[in-house]
Order: sequence, then structure tokens, then C-alpha cells
Amino acid sequence: MSRPVAPGERAQLVLVSAAVVAVALAPVVMAYVQLGYHADVTASEGYDAPAENADRLLTRAVHDAAAGTTGAAWDERDDAVATMRSSVAPRLDALRSSRVESGTVYQVAYNESAADAWRRANCPGGPDRQFGDCEAIDGVVVQERAGETHVLAAAFDVRITTDGAEWSLTTVVQSVG
Repeated sequence: MSRPVAPGERAQLVLVSAAVVAVALAPVVMAYVQLGYHADVTASEGYDAPAENADRLLTRAVHDAAAGTTGAAWDERDDAVATMRSSVAPRLDALRSSRVESGTVYQVAYNESAADAWRRANCPGGPDRQFGDCEAIDGVVVQERAGETHVLAAAFDVRITTDGAEWSLTTVVQSVG
């Protein structure tokens, strides 16, 4: 016959059982922790779309620079474009050098022919147009509005090279307003 378990012995039995379960679960926990690890996974860095990253940076740069440039006299549109490009230049330099240490290289240049094509497609001509002439100057599209220069868009060629892929794209970034 078995004897009844005293209250002090019951606590010891529970502790021993818990220790056995913990030791048995340790390998399972370790396997679970290691299951999702892979040294080449870049998703944890939040950087797996370099083309979209470049587009976001160019969009912000053009919007900010256009806001600071719009309003110059139409006769000074060449200077306004030069000022706009100067405002964008530090961001282009930052993009070009942003991921070099991790093996991603950006090459960015203005695309004059894409800017001119955008101008032809988006700036209406003829007597019924609401605003003045449009011009594509050095990859930047400007329009005369009430005697002032308004930056409408800028066109860029972007080439992205990583360890495993290469992208080439032409993008036209429209300014706000």
C-alpha cells in the first residue's frame, strides 16, 4: 500500500516535476529561436527596395527645392533652374553615398530628353491654355505663370547596383503645386 504524501513532500514533488519539464523544453526553445535566423536576410534592416528608396528621396528633394525656387521672374528662369539644381545636389550626393558600405551604389543624373518629353505631354499649347510657356532646361521643366517661374517637374536617370542585382530607371518627379 502506498502511504499518503505529506504537504511538504508534495511541494518538493511539484518542484522536481517543473525542473524536469523545463529541462525537456530547453532544446525545443533553442530550436525555435534558431529556426528563423539567416545571416543573409535583409528584411530586418528595412532595406529591400532600393528603387523605391531612391524615388522617395528624389520626390522629397524636388518638392523642397521647387518650393524654394518657384516665384523667380520668368526672365530669370535659367538662374531659377540652376538654383533648384543646386538645392537638390546635396541630396543627390547623399543618395549616391548612402549605402556604399553595404554594397549598394546609386548613380543619379538629370535626364534632359525625359524632361522635354514630359513637357510636350503635360504642357498644353495653343490659345486656350491657362498658363504661359513651358520649357525643359537641364532636366527641369518650368512654366511661366503670371510672369513668374514655376518648377513643374524634374527628370532623372537612376542606376542602382547591388551585390545581387542591377536596376536602371528613368523617373520624372512632379513638384507639388
